[in-house]
Amino acid sequence: MKTLPSKIPSRALPALAASALLSLVQPALAQDAPASQPAPEYTLTGNLSLNSDYRFRGISQTWRLPAVQGGLDYSHRSGFYLGSWASNVSGNSYINGAGLEVDLYGGWRFSPAADWTLDLGVLAYLYPGARMNSAPGVATDRRYDNVELYAGLSRGGFSAKLSYAATDYFGLNATTAGYAFFSALPERGGSRGSLYLDLNYNLDLGHGVTLGAHLGHLKVRHYGELSYTDAKLSLSREMLGLNWSAALVGTNADKAFYQAGNAAGQDAKRLGRSGVVLSVAKTF
Repeated sequence: MKTLPSKIPSRALPALAASALLSLVQPALAQDAPASQPAPEYTLTGNLSLNSDYRFRGISQTWRLPAVQGGLDYSHRSGFYLGSWASNVSGNSYINGAGLEVDLYGGWRFSPAADWTLDLGVLAYLYPGARMNSAPGVATDRRYDNVELYAGLSRGGFSAKLSYAATDYFGLNATTAGYAFFSALPERGGSRGSLYLDLNYNLDLGHGVTLGAHLGHLKVRHYGELSYTDAKLSLSREMLGLNWSAALVGTNADKAFYQAGNAAGQDAKRLGRSGVVLSVAKTF
């Protein structure tokens, strides 16, 4: 509100009188104004992105090649939500399948305290048709599919989430230990109960630019050789109605296990090596 000067020119008096009269009338008009619209009962949103690589927990799922990804999300005002998401994946990592990952998830978000959000849910990773090979060209009936339960907590730019494998971690158990990864593992039972801790912080730098930092740690039950830490530092910007981002991603995953060769089992690529991932995305 501006402060009036101590000396008011006489020619301004009629305008001030009109202003005073208007201030008396405005409350009455406000009573007749329609009430603000309530929040919609639900929202339906979609997303589509093009990426130079698909990194899941720091590990390339596309043999360090590009990925097209998209999803659809339903959110109810009660906090309940459902969603699906899909991406191409490499047939060198997910053998005998359609080269596709489909994720289905659902959960409930609510606020346990002011400015805090708690997110509880379940997520299924599905790889249509994909089956593990016990030897080159010898397919089994063992799937890569995985189901996880998760709990997330967020406030402002900070978020943390803990995921718990409700099934054997991407099909790893005593039967598949010898061939589920690039190098054979000793048979030590199932990997159900594996954990992944996901920590993130996003900082608004202004002008539509966001700095993101991520730190994660995977602990594979009974198979400690597969446990590792991953990190990511990213910059993103909204421009031309799209979200453009560049991220430096790295892990300390053991390359003896986190590799994939071509169809002939040759030209193996280290899937957890450090690299830059570029992405452009649209939300609608």
